[in-house]
Amino acid sequence: MAGFVKEDSIVRRIWGHSDTVLFIFAGASAEFALNKAVDWLYFTGKLPADPLGRLFSTVGYAKKIVFAPEAEAQQAIGRMRQIHGAVEQNRGSAIPEWAYRDVLYMLIFYSIASYELLERKLSEDEKEEVYNVFYRLGSGMGLKGLPTTYTTWLPDREAHLRSDLQRSQYTADLFRQYKKHLGTFRYKLLIEAQKMLLPDTVKEMLQFKTIRWLYPAVPVYKFSRMMRLDSIIKNVLLPGKYKQEIRGLDVG
Repeated sequence: MAGFVKEDSIVRRIWGHSDTVLFIFAGASAEFALNKAVDWLYFTGKLPADPLGRLFSTVGYAKKIVFAPEAEAQQAIGRMRQIHGAVEQNRGSAIPEWAYRDVLYMLIFYSIASYELLERKLSEDEKEEVYNVFYRLGSGMGLKGLPTTYTTWLPDREAHLRSDLQRSQYTADLFRQYKKHLGTFRYKLLIEAQKMLLPDTVKEMLQFKTIRWLYPAVPVYKFSRMMRLDSIIKNVLLPGKYKQEIRGLDVG
């Protein structure tokens, strides 16, 4: 049975490794804290109460879509629509379409940025392939008028960064929650990881300093993966409560 994503797709390589997936959500967690629609996740209370649990829940849906057969992937997309529809009904208003689009755009941008940081630069064809997968996901969610190619998406991404982000009380509170659930040391690692991934617009709004002391550690970590020592490092750096979920991020 054909998969939603081809077996030899770069998208499966990106989303099949826990390191890349964790970096994707490190970047997205920073940008989403600035999103003007972040109050929707405060309505349910799930994100501030357990930001890491929310991350793994979201990852679970994304991986189902990336690695599932076409029919199962479409079912997962349908469940996502139903979940959001139920939240909208409970609140009595609709999540704006631009907010859905922003989340989709984060997945595209940080999928590429994380892989390029940890592995290698992607070709234009590979970037187009990443975009095409998420374009189909967004279309399945009912989003209209998405740019049809990666090249035409780039200016739209920039426009959304300029129009849909603002620093607010939710921004400050979410970062407080990240620190509370990660602890001081892991929180500092998160911030440094975010600095390596975020576009300048987002870094400026978060008032991140330009010093990025984690950069020299990236080649060391790449070497540790070659020596199969990366699991030991992850066990030290990441909360023990989520070790099983973190191991589950690796596919094959």
